[in-house]
Amino acid sequence: MHRVTIYIKPNCPICDNACKAIELSLPKSVPVVMEKIDITGSAELLEKYAKAVPVVLVDGQERFRGQVNPEKLGTLFYNEPGNRLAGIE
Repeated sequence: MHRVTIYIKPNCPICDNACKAIELSLPKSVPVVMEKIDITGSAELLEKYAKAVPVVLVDGQERFRGQVNPEKLGTLFYNEPGNRLAGIE
């Protein structure tokens, strides 16, 4: 199972657009857990990401800041050899 974590803040149109793009880009055949985290609830996260949201992590690795590239996001779920979906045997 894959995990997509999105650091966002309220009233952020760019964050809203990124969340929609992510939801549309995720392959339906791969199990993915998507978690949205509001950075305003943590002084540490607010300091770290205040000027960078949305920040998207895929399986713990930061992949996007500020903007999400839906095409690139989709490719993160494919294995190189045979272009097979990651996590599917």
